[in-house]
Amino acid sequence: MASTSVSSSISLQSNAQNPSFPSNTTTKVFLNNLIKLSSFSSPLSKTIIVKSSSTAKYNEVVVDEDMDRIRRLQNGSDVRGVALKGEKGRTVDLTPPAVDAIAESFGEWVIHGLEKEKGHPVENVRVSLGKDPRISGASLSVAVFAGLARAGCLAFDMGLATTPACFMSTILPPFAYDASIMMTASHLPYTRNGLKFFTKKGGLTSPDVEEICDKAARKYANRLAKVSTMLSALPTKVDFMSTYANHLRDIIKKRVNHPSHYDTPLQGFQIVVNAGNGSGGFFTWDVLDKLGADTFGSLHLNPDGMFPNHIPNPEDKTAMALTRAAVLENSADLGIVFDTDVDRSGVVDNKGKPINGDKLIALMSAIVLREHPGTTIVTDARTSMALTRFITSRGGHHCLYRVGYRNVIDKGVKLNENGIEAPLMMETTGHGALKENYFLDDGAYMVVKIIIEMVRMKLSGSDEGIGSLINDLEEPIESIELRMNIVSEPRHAKARGVEAIETFRNYVEEGKLEGWELDTCGDCWVSEGCLVDLDDTPATIDAHMYRAKVSDEEHGQHGWVHIRQSIHNPNIAVNMQSSVPGGCLTMTRALRDKFLLPSGVDRILDISQIDKYGKSGRLA
Repeated sequence: MASTSVSSSISLQSNAQNPSFPSNTTTKVFLNNLIKLSSFSSPLSKTIIVKSSSTAKYNEVVVDEDMDRIRRLQNGSDVRGVALKGEKGRTVDLTPPAVDAIAESFGEWVIHGLEKEKGHPVENVRVSLGKDPRISGASLSVAVFAGLARAGCLAFDMGLATTPACFMSTILPPFAYDASIMMTASHLPYTRNGLKFFTKKGGLTSPDVEEICDKAARKYANRLAKVSTMLSALPTKVDFMSTYANHLRDIIKKRVNHPSHYDTPLQGFQIVVNAGNGSGGFFTWDVLDKLGADTFGSLHLNPDGMFPNHIPNPEDKTAMALTRAAVLENSADLGIVFDTDVDRSGVVDNKGKPINGDKLIALMSAIVLREHPGTTIVTDARTSMALTRFITSRGGHHCLYRVGYRNVIDKGVKLNENGIEAPLMMETTGHGALKENYFLDDGAYMVVKIIIEMVRMKLSGSDEGIGSLINDLEEPIESIELRMNIVSEPRHAKARGVEAIETFRNYVEEGKLEGWELDTCGDCWVSEGCLVDLDDTPATIDAHMYRAKVSDEEHGQHGWVHIRQSIHNPNIAVNMQSSVPGGCLTMTRALRDKFLLPSGVDRILDISQIDKYGKSGRLA
């Protein structure tokens, strides 16, 4: 379905975008025009150092600072960076030339994978692109299409989309693309942007993205001298979101199977949606409304790349507070909060109780364990001891794994491959993936599961609401998160962070922190009760982290400390939970006085937040 809109060229030389640039013009570029990619150079580059022999190829270019800049854009299994000026202390690094090189490398990676799989050359490899409403999406989309064309791929422009929809565009007919890219930076500020990658097998892993970024870095550095390309293959504009919304509607209709109004199973329910001006408004218009729900009172549905009302994030206190107020004011049955690209969500029950973090995992576990008794729920290692008791009290098993939604999902995939049924994988941030849905972390699909359960409860005669399923979930007495910035040049930050975290491990193993013991399980350090990997191939570590359980004579095991390297920013996060009052303060002081200061780690980490909390007992 090709568009006939008139377009204008967008130069790839410009990094800064006009904040007033309307997001709805993003998909109009290229049309009825040839896009000329003139010679460009990176404004971040100072000196180009290229050493080569007479038979040099681009992969023989010596690694220099320009290549490091591209590699630093890797963010675990995603690519993220600063796309617009406006952040103090941060320079623009996700430039159109950088995105062009990454997109081309992804296209080549996809082609190579298909050729390896099929055993022969492939043609007409099709790749779709969706994006959230960020204002940098216009010029960066041009760069993606340019890179894909140079790789030899056919490009399809989905326009405003969600991350889960991009993956589903590789599955649902008649689209079924070979691969897809979602342009988003999730809940990060409007100045940021990024890329998420999918094939029919799911999201790419960190090693996959590292390989792609490495190739892109070499292209980028080699191109700084010259590049001149004309793009004549225009991207085809497609409406996939209507197909995806219809897919979600069909799931609700079939599974509710309403006895009196099959096509409008949500008739009589009021559901408030807070899309945060991200990509989630479609769920109100194209799913809930068409199924008969009353969505009066919904908030911030129109996409706005400046996110003027609040951060689109189910963990955001403002987002949850506004949604809670709307639920109570309208006596709604359910409130829904989406993040920007709708791979995460949170809910508010009919009594105004926010359900996110451990509570959301508990709610989904209660639903899933009814359908799959005795199975395993996989989470990250920041969940509470109370959640473990909640899961086991319902006959389930709780596997705690590394922080990072991709780590949690991959662990669930591996367990299922090894014959251990794990229908649900969830991280405390709201990323939730189900085996029944291609192991895809889809915030809309997770809400679909909750809505189906809500309707079933009503049909069975219950008026208690969805929150009643987790009434017996205990909450930790104390829970905090502290951050320590890594004092280092950006290129050395990762290595310095690893050094600090490994020093922590050694201190605990050597008994220098009395009552602290590393939780061990297979190739990860988490909690007892975690199922050990059954193969001999441990998962690749994308960020170093350890969790220590903390005990004393008076209380026994009363808490844990989880220390991890951030994949988003050059810092180290410290999460703590305690079942006794004052436990987090005691653990913080022990961490500072018996580890950070004696080990000298305080010289490479800014421990001011640890120090302030340790002295005052209050978060800054």
